[in-house]
Amino acid sequence: MCGIAGFVSLTGAPATRERVAGMIRTLEHRGPDDTGVFVDGPAGIGAARLSIIDVAGGHQPIGIGGGITVAQNGEIYNYLELRRELERAG
Repeated sequence: MCGIAGFVSLTGAPATRERVAGMIRTLEHRGPDDTGVFVDGPAGIGAARLSIIDVAGGHQPIGIGGGITVAQNGEIYNYLELRRELERAG
């Protein structure tokens, strides 16, 4: 089962990979087969995912450029239709 975790330090103390990884480790009993961690300054996010559809390409957190990194928990069920639409739009 998937899960996400994260925090922002209100004191400005830097986030650490170890702290976020520790948060994600609490989800190990759910059986995820991939985990990822991202930290930047006082913010840290992590994701644990159970690979069902996109086994090889769904690693998270996802950097989408422009300084934006996200972690999402869920499935986009109409992804094939969305992909075709986006490809047609260029």
